[in-house]
Amino acid sequence: MVPNRIMNNVNKFLSLFCIAGMLVAQDPPKQEPVDSGAKFIIDIRNVLVPVTVTDRNGDFVNGLTPYDFELYDKDKLQKITADITSHPLSMVMVIQANSVVEKFIPKIQRLGNMIEAQVLGESGEVAVIAFDHRFQTLLPFTSEPDKLALALKKLRAGSSTAAVNDAVVRGINLLKTRDKARRRVVMVIAENQNRGSEISTREVLSEADFNNVTIYPIDISKVLAQLTSTPVYSRPNAIPPEGREIQHGIIQTPTTDSQTNMGNWVPVFVDIFDLAKNIFIPNPLTVYAKYTGGQSYNFASDRDLENAVSKIGQSLHSVYLLSYAPTNYNEGGFHKIVVRVKRQDLKITTRDGYYTGGGAKQ
Repeated sequence: MVPNRIMNNVNKFLSLFCIAGMLVAQDPPKQEPVDSGAKFIIDIRNVLVPVTVTDRNGDFVNGLTPYDFELYDKDKLQKITADITSHPLSMVMVIQANSVVEKFIPKIQRLGNMIEAQVLGESGEVAVIAFDHRFQTLLPFTSEPDKLALALKKLRAGSSTAAVNDAVVRGINLLKTRDKARRRVVMVIAENQNRGSEISTREVLSEADFNNVTIYPIDISKVLAQLTSTPVYSRPNAIPPEGREIQHGIIQTPTTDSQTNMGNWVPVFVDIFDLAKNIFIPNPLTVYAKYTGGQSYNFASDRDLENAVSKIGQSLHSVYLLSYAPTNYNEGGFHKIVVRVKRQDLKITTRDGYYTGGGAKQ
């Protein structure tokens, strides 16, 4: 009879043998194939080109297809990959609200219902920014017309500063948060000049370009705005007229003292001289419209303002949004865009081009 101690050792040996056999019988673990080649993500930028087409009478032309257009990028014919004529609109109203345009604010406050009906459409949304040297978001994005009307009622005149470049970039930054499938538009109601911005006009255009934003300016006449603005009266001189130094042969009296005070007319003369000196240099609002594919309008009365808003609405709802992937995108510098329509006697309005730093695509 085999002792229990020996039998226990035998049983342990048999158990170990069976476990080893099972391990040998199992299939070896599968190894994932090694990919020795480098992987590159190809990122080809699509450029969106808003195009409006009008006939000789200035009426918008609808019903065209991508086959009716030819598009050139730096003189090279491109393939148009999409034509979107109707898609939801996201718009930011950027409104100058300072002492210079105070008399115009009541006119702007009455635009709420008109913008909702003629510009936004059924699926549009709008936000409102007011600016002088400050920037106030009076309304985040909404599609409710009542909220727009209430936001415009909050417009109040501030200081005499008007940092229009900075304000437009803030509007573009709001649009960055919206779905890329939406059409992005900034409507600027301001003077056609910049006062105190930290951002240059070219930086504004770059931001608009890279975020596919179209800018529609409504220009408040500078001279008219300054003539109708609330005068800023200076503090009275503590020295009476009879105690001041005067030129030889002139008797200083309160009447002659008031005649030497030009009051609110001085800025007007300064602007007139600046305009004459810089007559061939476009002002910010003009540049915004020209290089983003929008159109610029002027107003000095209620009727002018309503006509401008109506024309912007017609333009936005008659636009052809052409899309293409540039075959020459790696060529640095300014890419001039030329769009032609294969029908005679039609006029095209579109963006002039875009900037790129160049470099090979990866």
